[in-house]
Amino acid sequence: MFQGSARRIPGAHAVMDKPRAALFNRAMFLRILLLMIAAALPASAAEKDTRCFEMRTYYAAPGKLDELLARFRDHTVALFEKHGITNIGYWVPVENTDHKLVYVIAFPSREAHDKSWKEFGADPDWQAARKASEEKGKLLTKVEAVFLNATDFSPAIQPSIAAPRVFELRTYTTTTGNLGRLQARFRDHTVALFAKHGMTNLFYWTPMADQKNADNTLVYLLAHKDADAAKASFGAFRADPVWVAAKEASEKDGGGSLTTEGGVKSEFLKATDFSPTK
Repeated sequence: MFQGSARRIPGAHAVMDKPRAALFNRAMFLRILLLMIAAALPASAAEKDTRCFEMRTYYAAPGKLDELLARFRDHTVALFEKHGITNIGYWVPVENTDHKLVYVIAFPSREAHDKSWKEFGADPDWQAARKASEEKGKLLTKVEAVFLNATDFSPAIQPSIAAPRVFELRTYTTTTGNLGRLQARFRDHTVALFAKHGMTNLFYWTPMADQKNADNTLVYLLAHKDADAAKASFGAFRADPVWVAAKEASEKDGGGSLTTEGGVKSEFLKATDFSPTK
């Protein structure tokens, strides 16, 4: 047993006195806490996604939807990637009476969109695929397209695959001057409450400034286990006291409902077999 003054044992430099150990533990705790907070935040909270997104809706001619899907599966999706177009997701409505295909693609910028789209259209492989697919008639009767910006509260907009799920595309039309208030309500309350009640927040967008209804539209995509789960989740969400209070406060500030009458549209979608997001 050692006697007299304490001696430092060789190799024991990692042993700290109590004050230093306390400071070290506190620093480590704060570091871990910050890492946990950062991990819980959507990617957009750290860095806003500035890409140009395009949502395109194709209406197939009667009896031609399967042929349209085959053209995307066998040719279009790969050719998009070849020309710098990022495939985000492809869906068809669960109840598809209009023979629709809805898809979202992304570009580094609007200028990049124009360049990539022009090159895609001029690609001999695309021209051949299109010609072959239309030998017995055009596949499309109508095309709708809108350019979108990611909101600052959207989770990272990137393809993902999860357990079998149904998707819900929701479009809100706001009353005059209330798009900012609606976005604030989503940013501060709705997104977190959706997650609390079992809904998966996927993507949130607003139309680019030069697009129709850019000043009053919010578009977003959720995922649910199935339609029954969606109904149960929304029921619990609407009854949540936090949501009730947030809705009441935002409508008081906005002079009434933030959305127009009939201004909340919902459509359930299922992913195609070739969709990067399933």
